[in-house]
Amino acid sequence: MAGVAVLGFLLALEIAARRYGLPGPITDQAREVIFAPKSGFLLYAGMALMMTVLTWRQRFVAVAAAIGIDIVIAAVRWALDAPATHGHPFGNGALWVILGHAVTAVTRRTGRERVLLLKGVGLGLLLVTGRKTGDTWLLLTSNTRPTVLDQYVATADHALSEPSWLVGRIVTATGPVGFNLLDIVYGQLAVAAVVVALYQLRHVAVERRFPRHHLVRTFLVIGLLGPAIYMIFPVVGPVFAYGTGAEHWASVSLWPDPPPGGHIHGHGHDHGLGPGHWAVADWWPRTTPPVGPPRPMPFDAFTPRNCMPSLHTAWAVAIFIHSRNGPRLLRYAGAFWLVATLTATLGFGYHYGVDLVAGVVFTLTVEATLRSFDRGWDRSGLRLAAYGATVFVALLVSYRWLPLEMARHAWASGPLLLLAMASVVYGYVRTQHRPMGEALLRPPQPLRPEAMR
Repeated sequence: MAGVAVLGFLLALEIAARRYGLPGPITDQAREVIFAPKSGFLLYAGMALMMTVLTWRQRFVAVAAAIGIDIVIAAVRWALDAPATHGHPFGNGALWVILGHAVTAVTRRTGRERVLLLKGVGLGLLLVTGRKTGDTWLLLTSNTRPTVLDQYVATADHALSEPSWLVGRIVTATGPVGFNLLDIVYGQLAVAAVVVALYQLRHVAVERRFPRHHLVRTFLVIGLLGPAIYMIFPVVGPVFAYGTGAEHWASVSLWPDPPPGGHIHGHGHDHGLGPGHWAVADWWPRTTPPVGPPRPMPFDAFTPRNCMPSLHTAWAVAIFIHSRNGPRLLRYAGAFWLVATLTATLGFGYHYGVDLVAGVVFTLTVEATLRSFDRGWDRSGLRLAAYGATVFVALLVSYRWLPLEMARHAWASGPLLLLAMASVVYGYVRTQHRPMGEALLRPPQPLRPEAMR
């Protein structure tokens, strides 16, 4: 049923994208079997997730096969004088290995071993397909939402003293070193998530079972629900609405467009704006916008409307939460990724401060709902999920219909925003933050001899 639902969703997105003359997620993914992938790192991360169900010998064979296939494809491209000018010159091999294991599961496995291998393949493909789905969503937001609500969000952001402008000046002052370090962290968020997920799934190959709840589930649900909110509340971000877009960072970036993460804003379809083109004014990050009555404004047809809520914040918070039960190094890494991602989202001008507040509430609501489901819809989890959803909707309503009042009474509205977010954090820590170990594992299954062949 889950597979049919996912396939139906992908087909719907494919059809919707084709109506606007755009490639859909299925077309994008199919192209990467042969052509240069948009992110080779992501494909290898997906293969790593798939390999959690394999034995160590099978893992070594899979990695060797993926690298060998990449070398052969690179040699063919060199012989045909067709270099990978757009995307990464590696990653096809990882996709081939994932698809090969899907064929193996159907033709050479039976019973629970087939199901387990198919779950591993599905986990790897879902990570990759989730990225493609996000790309398609963003293309649709830019083509179906000709006006944006940045003036409303920027006005509401006065309640938090416009943190994007402040952090933007700091990041600009750090020059190429600060920008490119943060850009790598920002662009490889999915890879960081895979590291945490691999720790959570480290016993799958031996125990022949998956945990009921792990980071990949939260990551995918966030990526599925978040872009739908983009359609309801289209916002492009301060560097685009109040600045020169991607051109602001062109002089300090070490990579041409797109940078190594495969994108410079959101998921990868931003091309930047010329000075003053479509923007309110060239103010970011030097001058904060004045307080005045906001209004919807027209914007271009290619910049994604992917700010409200901040999904990079949401994913970074999810990584932080799921790293808490790991070893010390993993906990430190989760905290670093959270702080660096928050700094980048604000400092690059991709988000307003109120976006981040909404992103935190959004993540904790999703996480609480998933954990409540795994615990049989326990009452405390349901209450927290309902409360988080209520706070999230209240935030969006306030940003849209009360921004001027929020800006004029910042001394009250700012603390109230932070208090609302803190109340959801407190509720989550109090009722949901329990160990992720045996309490959320299915009953162990006996180890089958053929599993280790």
